[in-house]
Amino acid sequence: MASAIITSSKLYPFPSPSLKPSLFLRSTFLPFPSSITLPSFPSKSCPKSLPISSSLNPNPPSSQRRPPYIPNHIPDPNYVRVFDTTLRDGEQSPGATLTSKEKLDIARQLAKLGVDIIEAGFPAASKDDFEAVKTIAKEVGNAVDGNGYVPVICGLSRCNEKDIKTAWEAVKYAKRPRIHTFIATSAIHLEYKLRKSKEEVLDIARNMVRFARSLGCNDVEFSPEDAGRSDREFLYEILGEVIKAGATTLNIPDTVGITMPSEFGQLIADIKANTPGIENVIISTHCQNDLGLSTANTIAGACAGARQVEVTINGIGERAGNASMEEVVMALKCRGEHVLGGLHTGINTRHIVMASKMVEEYTGLHVQPHKAIVGANAFAHESGIHQDGMLKHKGTYEIISPEDIGLERSNEAGIVLGKLSGRHALSDRLKELGYELDDVQLGNIFWRFKEVAEQKKRVTDADLVALVSDEVFQPDVVWKLLDLQVTCGTLGLSTATVKLIDADGRKHVACSVGTGPVDSAYKAVDLIIKESVSLLEYSMNAVTEGIDAIATTRVLIRVEKSHLSTHALTGELVHRTFSGTGAGMDIVVSSVKAYVSALNKMLGFKEQYPAKASSIERTPASS
Repeated sequence: MASAIITSSKLYPFPSPSLKPSLFLRSTFLPFPSSITLPSFPSKSCPKSLPISSSLNPNPPSSQRRPPYIPNHIPDPNYVRVFDTTLRDGEQSPGATLTSKEKLDIARQLAKLGVDIIEAGFPAASKDDFEAVKTIAKEVGNAVDGNGYVPVICGLSRCNEKDIKTAWEAVKYAKRPRIHTFIATSAIHLEYKLRKSKEEVLDIARNMVRFARSLGCNDVEFSPEDAGRSDREFLYEILGEVIKAGATTLNIPDTVGITMPSEFGQLIADIKANTPGIENVIISTHCQNDLGLSTANTIAGACAGARQVEVTINGIGERAGNASMEEVVMALKCRGEHVLGGLHTGINTRHIVMASKMVEEYTGLHVQPHKAIVGANAFAHESGIHQDGMLKHKGTYEIISPEDIGLERSNEAGIVLGKLSGRHALSDRLKELGYELDDVQLGNIFWRFKEVAEQKKRVTDADLVALVSDEVFQPDVVWKLLDLQVTCGTLGLSTATVKLIDADGRKHVACSVGTGPVDSAYKAVDLIIKESVSLLEYSMNAVTEGIDAIATTRVLIRVEKSHLSTHALTGELVHRTFSGTGAGMDIVVSSVKAYVSALNKMLGFKEQYPAKASSIERTPASS
């Protein structure tokens, strides 16, 4: 397979290693055939010096605003649609199970960001997945803003009539509904997973896209799973057939994350050059991160002509995850005008931090400190040389201003919060951090803030974020921790007395012994709640420096008679897990809060879907 190199003006084919040196020298400067339309890179794209300002304009000029939505056409040739699959592929991360309420909250935040398409889930997976997608379609999919923007709400389906009908029944309530259907096309998948011939798969793809259109859906996306390892000629053929059948977007997934950026860019360019009818659809990318190249591959795909990018918040997803929304968007924002031929998105980047934090808290998947854009160290400067440069001009070491992604510098805010601070000062600071809380939420946060401020000289932004997460990003309360007393040490058994309050206001007390304070406290909670669960993961982190830091705890549990759902790609039944988080200056209190939070999520799920939670009809992935 030929790879490619990207220069400042065009994408060129890189020769096969088998070519002789003389041929190599001549072929490296042969451009693609003229039939391929690639983004133009004007000479100004490689300026002698880049702008020294690190601040980016969060509101693009009028020429770069969001164009009208047409399923198979984008009026602005440089506009790149952002397709967010946090709620579908992202939720497939182990331990990232989300409740319907959490999915709705995240979908609303994605709409604030301005993503073009929200893949709200896999409706055929289970009854709760169906209901969550349906709710998002009704509420978020009809919330049109003053500029006429409303996100497309998409549901994933395998290439079979049952899945497609279920997806349509879930998304049809949105103003702009989309069905996304897929079937594998690589040789290894055809032989071992589907056990079908190319002709059979071609016929299934053609008929199922046609079937989706027959339901009344005028926006159908098709994905050839494992496109990166698929035979090129078969790929061109099946894509051409689904275009004829009515597909409006063709998504090209690097399902196992195996391609290099040059290879993936070449793949998109080849599809653009060889697929009949390609000018009538949008080409999309979906890059997994198994080799750490998902963002690079996504950008390479956009440079080669793709005008939709499939991403997730914080890059969560199967195995090593997906292309990270914040990385792809900020790469286009930083370098789109100067290097990438004017490519741009409609994302309001000031909502990135809030979206990242919400997904982190709801899924329980912590963002690594050195994660690009949203990691805790992304704007930290410890080296003396770097600090000196920053003091003289921030552009010396920052290519992005933290304010552009919604992150305020705590040492430049002008307000120092402490025990004498009032509700108004706290409210203003939370708004600066991106939190819009109602009066009840603010009241709860305020009293938690005062408790912490009594013990700390200064309450930092990290402390506030932990407190908000502990109050706002929690599941509906079934049980709440009221009091906790533990005795532990080297002189005897650890004991814990726990007092919980239920949804009706009744108080329940239990005492237990264990191998440590957390173990004994968890056993006491089990005596009250009477649910047999397994603790799969437990982790703790200090949100700030110092011995008085607030600790955040995350746990992952699974009930013995576990709820089941269907995995989108494999068709296997998988056990649902439930995560919970807690925060507090006392690590045992923080741990019990996290455990109760996970139990609340699990109990809320059981109450909402009691009938079919563990009885889901399985549909073969290829029928």
